[in-house]
Amino acid sequence: MNKLLRICLFTFSTLMLASCGEYAILQKTPDYEYKYEAAKAYFIQGKYSKASTLFYDLLGVMKGTANGEESLFMLSMSEYFGKNYDMAHNDLKKYCQSYPKGQYIEQARFYSAMSLYNQTPDPRLDQSGTVEAMGEFQAFLDQFPYTSLKQQTHEMIFALQDKLVEKECLSAQLYYDLGSYMINSLYGGSNYQACVVTAQNALRDYPYASTDKRERLAILILRAKYQLAVKSIEAKRIERLRDAIDEYYAFENDFPESKYLKEAKNILNQANSAVNRKHTDPGTGK
Repeated sequence: MNKLLRICLFTFSTLMLASCGEYAILQKTPDYEYKYEAAKAYFIQGKYSKASTLFYDLLGVMKGTANGEESLFMLSMSEYFGKNYDMAHNDLKKYCQSYPKGQYIEQARFYSAMSLYNQTPDPRLDQSGTVEAMGEFQAFLDQFPYTSLKQQTHEMIFALQDKLVEKECLSAQLYYDLGSYMINSLYGGSNYQACVVTAQNALRDYPYASTDKRERLAILILRAKYQLAVKSIEAKRIERLRDAIDEYYAFENDFPESKYLKEAKNILNQANSAVNRKHTDPGTGK
């Protein structure tokens, strides 16, 4: 926002707009140039509600003039900093459509994506808004590959991706917690199998998820595979116990310092004991 601040700073020393009475007069004044400078002064002072109201009043008057582009951009940014993110996004999109080669186009595209970012829902809710925000950040990078905002944009994309992964973590955890309580016909009638599939898909689909999220998904897979084996019919139990044992070694390899390692080793020991008991059971003939 440095360019925008430089444009506005000269007004700050000459316009001290403090009283409600003066603001009411400004709303009604026919002196649009003065109203325009006053709106910029309010913006600099952080009075974004007043600034956005004045800029909105000026849009029709300023359209087609030298100040029309800046009025729309500053209206959008007043809404953004005033945390009216839905309105900011709409007006920033309007700016991008009206001034595709405008002097603020890079900032407008970035803050349009940021407006969506700030509206993304809790991970437990539908994440279509999160996907939309990721798409807009990626479109920004495609249009401005050498932007100084590249690192910040990547950080936003990773944060949004982690929100999607968190939703998958919650889904996998729910399947695990349901256990044998309810039949899940989508995954062979087992919630444990549903947990495994959900977590594995998340690890595959989001390879750049944070280590914490990947670790949570991995331990869920190990827990679920062990429980699936324990609760399996006799004919499938040994095969699934061995699958759980293999899963332990994959977990240990990927997360050798994991906070879940003690739990994982306990699962390994129980799985090995179960396999060994089966092989030494007199009823097996061995």
